[in-house]
Amino acid sequence: MTKKTYLRHLAGEADKLFNGQAIEQYAAICYRRQTGGQDLEVLLITSRESGRWVIPKGWPMDRKLPHQVAEREAWEEAGVKGKARKKSFGYYTYLKSLDTGTTVPSMVQVHLLEVSSMSAQFPEHGQRRLQWFSPNEAAAQVREPELKGLLRMIEGALAKEAKTRGATPK
Repeated sequence: MTKKTYLRHLAGEADKLFNGQAIEQYAAICYRRQTGGQDLEVLLITSRESGRWVIPKGWPMDRKLPHQVAEREAWEEAGVKGKARKKSFGYYTYLKSLDTGTTVPSMVQVHLLEVSSMSAQFPEHGQRRLQWFSPNEAAAQVREPELKGLLRMIEGALAKEAKTRGATPK
């Protein structure tokens, strides 16, 4: 689906967004730094249904905060261990296809998650492909325009955060 077609399809569902019929999900942008701490990489996974590149995301869970759901989904879908930031990094909207065949807009709250380790065995192992990309390459792989923007902002946001931390007296 081309960007123009995707945006047109999403715009066609705008009335659901405005009428409070959107669903909410939580996601993790999993990232790591390569040797020397210079090269930033972002993990993308394939969706089980369409095989398109996405980030780990899921539904709200009882007694779990949004960043905890993002951590849980990163583990279940990609075998990632790490700490997700409590503060959201941003949001994106996409059309979730339901089992009924209908689509519903989903507002996805995204949390940055620095990967500390990965496991070869995890709940959805064998159901998805995993691949590391530079942030710009990752942005080129995903379909959702707002997610593309978030992926392109990661390096700058992390650099700003590191600069702020470095300027803070210890």
